[in-house]
Amino acid sequence: MKKRVVVTGLGCVSPVGNNVEDTWQALLAGKSGVAPITAFDASTHKTKFAAEVKGFDAAALFGAREARKMDRFTQFATAATIEALAQSALAIDDSNRDRIGVLIGTGIGGVLTMFEQHDVYRERGADRISPFLIPMMISDSAAGSLAIRFGVRGPNMALATACASGTNALGEAAEMIRRGAADVMIAGASEAAIAGLTMAGMNTMTALSTRNDDPTKASRPFDKDRDGFVMGEGAGILILEAYEFAQARGAKILCEFSGYGTTDDASHITAPAENGAGAANSMREALKNAELTPADISYINAHGTSTPLNDKSETAAVKAVFGERAYQIPVSSTKSMTGHLLGASGAVEAVFCALAVRDNILPPTINYTTPDPVCDLDYVPNHSRKATPDHLMSNSFGFGGHNATLIISRWKA
Repeated sequence: MKKRVVVTGLGCVSPVGNNVEDTWQALLAGKSGVAPITAFDASTHKTKFAAEVKGFDAAALFGAREARKMDRFTQFATAATIEALAQSALAIDDSNRDRIGVLIGTGIGGVLTMFEQHDVYRERGADRISPFLIPMMISDSAAGSLAIRFGVRGPNMALATACASGTNALGEAAEMIRRGAADVMIAGASEAAIAGLTMAGMNTMTALSTRNDDPTKASRPFDKDRDGFVMGEGAGILILEAYEFAQARGAKILCEFSGYGTTDDASHITAPAENGAGAANSMREALKNAELTPADISYINAHGTSTPLNDKSETAAVKAVFGERAYQIPVSSTKSMTGHLLGASGAVEAVFCALAVRDNILPPTINYTTPDPVCDLDYVPNHSRKATPDHLMSNSFGFGGHNATLIISRWKA
């Protein structure tokens, strides 16, 4: 029998809130986190807005000296982990620290530090580079920093599969628990890549929305008038535990991490397969892993980026897996409010699935005003909806053709 993995803690930093509850209430209210960019002067850019994290004070959280040694993506991951561990009430000590691991996904890692120090190098010379450049910019700096902060000595690694990183990180962490490599995994993803160069690069690919006249309406997944995604940032962390371990310590179980699937399109480096075949296979693998059937799924948190190709291909994939029942399953994209958190998106959206189970409510897809004939499912348009979902699916797809799907289930002993 497959070892059961449960969720006991949630942490989140997002463009609509710097903790789980603020973020969740903003989502249920249909609040957009998109606004003009403040991180840099975007006046010459085609896209002048993003979904930035607001009012995040790393110095207040960690102390100014420590904060300076952490890239923004590591700061986000640390804040979300502190919140998740507090909720889990997990006491880390010598009796368990060797069986607690960390797996943090990120699409890009400490890119803001790299850009900043490159400017120092060009303007002031090689000898003025920070000695913290390398440990701050490498993609595993968040995972390593968390292990040191909390003294956990189990499996520790970073994972990068572009915009599927968060979902893959959670799935692989759960598999570590199932195979007996750890009893607990601090797992999720973090991203902080809102900078001039990254935004310019996305613009030249024509991946970003350019709706500068009304940024809050720019992220409009599945809408006929969608014109690209909105860059976001943030972090999501889940505390995953072997059920027996959580039960023995009397932990409060929030939900079960029941299924995980991952595939690749092997088609194009940036564009999804038009028919969604790879995404469909990822969903099928997650159902198989969870020992569920398509009839069991009662909600899908879509990748739903608001790009013309992604939303079309994901809709096709859902139809391929669920057949006519696809029209009966609520499908929403919370990226309509948070923007696209790149590698962190899947982890943050897993948090949302856990909250949907807790509160019996589904978050909406806002800015859905003009139906697209090729995107004709129930996208929970514009308003949250009461429901009692038992098994929730979450999709993430990334450049490189990466597909990842997880299933979160209501806990039943």
